[in-house]
This record gives sequence, C-alpha cells and structure tokens, in this order.
Amino acid sequence: EIEPVSVDEFRIGVAETYDVIVKPDSDSAYTLFAQAIDRSGYARGTLTSDASLQASVPDMDPAPILTHKDMGMNMVSMSGMRNMDGMSMQGNSHNVSTMKNGNHSMQAMNPEMNKSGSGRAGFGSSSKITHASTEYGPNVDMRASSPWNQLDDPGIGLRDHHKRYGRKVLTYADLKNRYKTIDTRQPGREIQLHLTGNMSRYMWSMNGIKFADAEPLALRYGERVRITLVNDTMMNHPIHLHGMWSELETGDPDYIPRKHTILVQPGARISYLVTADAIGRWAYHCHLLYHMSGMFREVRVS
Repeated sequence: EIEPVSVDEFRIGVAETYDVIVKPDSDSAYTLFAQAIDRSGYARGTLTSDASLQASVPDMDPAPILTHKDMGMNMVSMSGMRNMDGMSMQGNSHNVSTMKNGNHSMQAMNPEMNKSGSGRAGFGSSSKITHASTEYGPNVDMRASSPWNQLDDPGIGLRDHHKRYGRKVLTYADLKNRYKTIDTRQPGREIQLHLTGNMSRYMWSMNGIKFADAEPLALRYGERVRITLVNDTMMNHPIHLHGMWSELETGDPDYIPRKHTILVQPGARISYLVTADAIGRWAYHCHLLYHMSGMFREVRVS
C-alpha cells in the first residue's frame, strides 16, 4: 500500500495493479480512458450514477516516436561512435551510471556473478553495466550502452503531457510506501539481468539466453538481494517475480514501495530489493505472453 498520489493519468503494464480512488465533483458522467501505447486502439468506461448518461470520449494522443534515449543511448558522444557494438558514451541527466561501456573485456563478464550489494538499500544500484558474452549473437540485435534511470520519467508518449495538456502523469518516483520498510538490511549481493531480444526475429531472452537454455537463479533462504534490470530492447517489459515482493528502490530507504510487477522502460535500468522468504521454485518472467517463453527464468530459494 502506498501513500495516495494525485495524478491525471498513468501508464500501467500488463499484470501491474493500482488502486484508483476517483472523487467526482458533480452528479454527472465521466469517461475512464485507456489507450494502447502505440495508439492502435483504446478501451473506455463510463463512471456515473445515472446509467442513461454518457460522457464524451477523447481523441487518442499522437503515436509516440522512440528516440536514441529509448535505445539506451546518449547523443553527447555519438559523434565518435563507429558502430553499435563499440560505442562509448557517457551518461546524461537521466542516467545513474556514467560508465563507458565499449570495452569488450567488460562485455565478456557475467553480470549475474556480481557479489557486491553495490549502493545503499533504497537508493538503487551503483554497479557498472556489463554485457555478458551470451548477449552477442543473432539472438540479440542491440545492447544499451548508456541505460538511464527511469524513476522520474513518465515514459514514451507521456513525457510532454504535463506541458502540453496540463495532465500530471504518475512516475515510479512518486511511489512511497505507506508503512515503514519491513526488512531494513542492506543487500548482500546484486544480480544484474539484461532484458534482451531480436525484434526482427522476435526472439526474447534474459542475458541473451532463452528460458529453455537458462540455469535457475539461486537465492539463499532469508537473504536480502538486489536485482537490477537493464532493458536492452526498445519495448516495455513488465517483469513479474512470483512468491516474493519486489521492493522498488526510489531513494527513500524508510518507505520502500512493494510491487509484484515492475515495468522496465526501453533503454532503461531499474533496481529493486528482494527478501528471499519463500522456499521453493518460482517463476520470474516478462508478463507479455508473446515474450514469456524466452524472457523467463526459474528462481530457486533454498
């Protein structure tokens, strides 16, 4: 449960949940309007005390255009870029990390083997972004060299809505738990996972490895671990961990919001804490059905 936030609109990923409290200011009809991210269609409902009333339906917003930011790029250093694999760019105002990531010795490292908890609990990862050797091949068509921190960003197609329409859009930075953080321990280690794929071939994976070929993620019962997700694709991925809460690090260690599904924006990185308090084998996957068969891991708590 989070502290109430007053907004005019918000993005919701597949399997994400929000409780919305609506306070009408007159006995009339109101339209609840949900448009697809690509503006290919919408759903709408009518909120009213009189079934004979019907509110007007707004036009859909313009279709959004993805930019280099949504590819995990920064244009500052692009003049020196030779190719996608070797680019070296520093972070911008949205980035947590300013690491240059064109180093292939870094790319050969396995990001799942980071034993450090990196930054303080609640503030997110300060670890370097590394690309595993499994991310190089025909199954992966891009890698984010300078992934940005998505917390205060409304997302594709919503970034100018406050200025253009006067509508406040919810961001993850607005989320604050209503009650004190239960597990206040620092993370003992960090797992960095890359959401990967090839959009032309429609192949999806984590760290370039599809579920059928992936080893389970092993957690020790009772441990506090940080998971950092890096989206190397140009699609949103709602990532769902069964059995345990995903505690989103928004900069307030005392009131960390708890979620079961984290929406990871294109080209972005995001971190959350997990207390491994449920022994067993758990599903961990993108909740888009057409991504799920590849972008999936088993989590074993023992």
